[in-house]
Amino acid sequence: MTTLWLDLETYSETPITHGTHKYAENAEVLLVAYAFDDEAVEVMDLTERGSLDSVQMMVDTADMIVIHNSAFDRTVLRHQNVHIPTEKVEDTMVLALAHGLPGSLGALCDVMGVPQDKAKDKSGKKLIHLFTKPRPKNVKLRRANRDTHPEEWAAFIEYARLDVDAMRVLHGLLPSWNNRGSERALWLLDQKINDRGIAIDVELADAALRAFQRSSRSLAERTRILTNGAVGSLTQRGKFLQHLEQTLAFTTPDLKKGTVSTLLQGTLTPEVRELLEIRQQASATSPAKYNVLLKATSVDGRLRGTLQFCGASRTGRWGGRLFQPQNLPRPTLKQEHIDMGIDAMKLDCEDLLFDNVSELCSSAVRGALVAPEGRKLVVSDLSNIEGRVLAWLAGENWKTEAFRQFDYGVGPDLYKLAYAKSFNKKAEDVTKDERQIGKVQELALGYQGSVGAFSSMAALYGVFLPEREVRDIVDAWRKAHKRVTKFWYALESAVKDAIREPGKRHVVRDLGITFADTWLRIKLPSGRYLCYPNAGLSEGSIVYDGVNQYTKKWEVIETYGGKLVENVVQAVARDVLASGMFKAEEAGYAVCLHVHDELITETPDDPSYNPDGLAALMSANPSWSMGLPLAAAGFETHRYKKD
Repeated sequence: MTTLWLDLETYSETPITHGTHKYAENAEVLLVAYAFDDEAVEVMDLTERGSLDSVQMMVDTADMIVIHNSAFDRTVLRHQNVHIPTEKVEDTMVLALAHGLPGSLGALCDVMGVPQDKAKDKSGKKLIHLFTKPRPKNVKLRRANRDTHPEEWAAFIEYARLDVDAMRVLHGLLPSWNNRGSERALWLLDQKINDRGIAIDVELADAALRAFQRSSRSLAERTRILTNGAVGSLTQRGKFLQHLEQTLAFTTPDLKKGTVSTLLQGTLTPEVRELLEIRQQASATSPAKYNVLLKATSVDGRLRGTLQFCGASRTGRWGGRLFQPQNLPRPTLKQEHIDMGIDAMKLDCEDLLFDNVSELCSSAVRGALVAPEGRKLVVSDLSNIEGRVLAWLAGENWKTEAFRQFDYGVGPDLYKLAYAKSFNKKAEDVTKDERQIGKVQELALGYQGSVGAFSSMAALYGVFLPEREVRDIVDAWRKAHKRVTKFWYALESAVKDAIREPGKRHVVRDLGITFADTWLRIKLPSGRYLCYPNAGLSEGSIVYDGVNQYTKKWEVIETYGGKLVENVVQAVARDVLASGMFKAEEAGYAVCLHVHDELITETPDDPSYNPDGLAALMSANPSWSMGLPLAAAGFETHRYKKD
């Protein structure tokens, strides 16, 4: 079996921040670093000699091609008419992410202890900046190359060589537990989905930006009038705060979105309220998303490369890229008003119909994702998948049965039932306010959340209770969910025992826990593993190495039973979604995007493709999940929306 190790260095006038697919449209391949099997690394300098025809021959010869971040190299080469079959590729970045390790080559070398002479050359960043993109506008020389910087170019070639060396060493060190069977097939499908992309209404994106710019000018002028010229621009945060405090006798610690939203819920003078409303409108983030759409959409009108396989540490869920589809703002306007607003923005007259143009822009972001002529979007979402998986994994049988009865149309609302079970009431007697408490219970307490978690979640839903009552609510929910509560502590105990007894397998319900060679692994019902590198015990607590979600640095992280259960539940929910993706594709529902537990598919505009059909495919139990109650529902549309 012949293995080709491959890495490219490229140049493009298009910033890589616009996404691989847009970048690749104008990219030029400078260097091709490669090696076969254990042979020495060669670097082909295409600015001096050689051609990409020889790269195609190497690709055709190899049985396996190892690349770090293969989507980039594969996409760039495809635009140069060199085609790499995805089936031949093994991606060291994906291998790392699938096992809870960092994706960047440099960070991965550090974590895996690759010797410095084999590690990614850290000084190479300077060479990348020098040769792979245009020089700064204030520099006379617009592009550096092998003739203008011969010494640096020689170092650049060596840098490319080191990349392949490092990749080859890493490939031998990385685990492959999650690179088999269905996981391998899922990655291949993921690449197909990312390459397919989704159609974009570029006209809407452009119109929304124009609308926001007009609104910003209007808001700035209104601010100048209200402050008698003291605040000349909405970006003048200090002057804005100073005017509030010194002129209007109103003090706020900051002007963050959450702070302003909370203040607007209280009692304010008309002047303060209007200024804070202006600030809130001006700080909308939706223009950034429209900007991304305009910059990253390919020439054929489709946005690609928005999903990162195993982008979420440990759970294997996808991470959002570019447009960040996993982080779309929730619409605050009704759909008929959004549709009207889209038409108005395209006609540049939105201000005649909407007082808050920022709100319109934010609510309409989803609408920029569309079906091309003659096709439609069929969308479906798994219903309360985490709640169902948690009950099923823990063996909370009354609750899994309650989900089934609800799906059959004969059972009570689950939020009402949560409150009813907690306080020994009939579900039909639960009031609207009590149902809201039941909703917060379900959202906040399933992963060992306590008083603080409940209170934080409750505030988001306008529920404010004294701590004593919250403690009673938490205790009541745990009493009603004895098996879930037991599951937290059983999993934590099993993990600690596994760490103390390397090589011995421990079982909690349908989960297998093992610890060996510093790796903690939890085998999921699907056969996939959750991986915790360099795990151990520190003063009785479970620790492992990972990316801190707050500092974004690789460091020691502490965990506990409820958090482990959350990881497991989210991972199983991901595996359920993955099963639905396979079924959807096989049935002709071409997945072009997925957001959390929702599939967005593109189909012929034909009644045989419909939401009920897609929902049935998504809610069909994988072979490993018998007894897990699943349900899904959706809609069809020509413009994406929130159902």
